[in-house]
Amino acid sequence: MLFKVEMVINIPSSIPAAEVQEVKSREKAYSQQLQQQGKWRHIWRIAGKYENVSIFDVADNEELHEILTGLPLYPWMTITIQPLCRHPSSIRDDDK
Repeated sequence: MLFKVEMVINIPSSIPAAEVQEVKSREKAYSQQLQQQGKWRHIWRIAGKYENVSIFDVADNEELHEILTGLPLYPWMTITIQPLCRHPSSIRDDDK
């Protein structure tokens, strides 16, 4: 199943900079692992903001929930999710 996921990150200013960098490092490694597995198909930064729009390709809602709650930055995220389906005019064979 494909999902469009919008993530807004708001790290409290009270978190020490070293801790923030460590969490961001773990976040990057985790997200890149998911991209290599094909579960996190696309990720785009929203220009000028600490936000992103991503496309996930997962088995079901439960798998998406597990992935998102496993993100190291998850405690500081506001997440919006929209399920997607293939558009009949798409020329892409890998749209599910």
